[in-house]
Amino acid sequence: MDLDHLDTTRTAYDAVAHSYAELLRDELSHKPLDRRLLDTFADMVSEGGGARVLDAGCGPGRISEYLHSRGLTTVGIDVSPTMIDIARRDYPALQFDVGSILDVDLADGSVEGVLAWYSIIHTPPKLLTVVLAEFWRVLAPGGLLLLSFQVGDERVRLEQAYGHVVAYDVYRLSPEKIVNLLRKRRFRVDIRLVRAPKGSELQPQAYIMARK
Repeated sequence: MDLDHLDTTRTAYDAVAHSYAELLRDELSHKPLDRRLLDTFADMVSEGGGARVLDAGCGPGRISEYLHSRGLTTVGIDVSPTMIDIARRDYPALQFDVGSILDVDLADGSVEGVLAWYSIIHTPPKLLTVVLAEFWRVLAPGGLLLLSFQVGDERVRLEQAYGHVVAYDVYRLSPEKIVNLLRKRRFRVDIRLVRAPKGSELQPQAYIMARK
């Protein structure tokens, strides 16, 4: 398995971590639809009798903290050690670990929810089946998955981000292709939503909620 993208993504996010954390700290306050989706996710996980959620690609931890405020127990993982350091500093009561969504260090069926909030966008499409298999594995029966990503069908090479020189790839993804991959993995797709770009966003944004 070619994992070069992990090194480039890790290096890039280590470089931008502090700027990223400050820039996006209050992002949810300006995005009511995003908050509503996260609220719905939290409510549905809780209604299913669960409380433990994997925040897969947690970055500086702001979404973990939001879900925690909604009554969930979160486990955040990120490939960037610097992002994890910031998350642990800012939210010391929560659990954060360095880790990859390609190989999640959790037991089978150990979480009732998985959130991948714009974290699959750095995974080459040929490896998305591996990621979805990991999400399926760690989810308890009936567990809920929420994905978000930028809509498109191309690879974009970024050489500058958050005020820093970087070199990493972002993959814009087709909602239809993601739905097909989920169904092949035996997920039941409950919600598929695409919204128009907002603010500095260049692409439509997609959200897919599916159940194991």
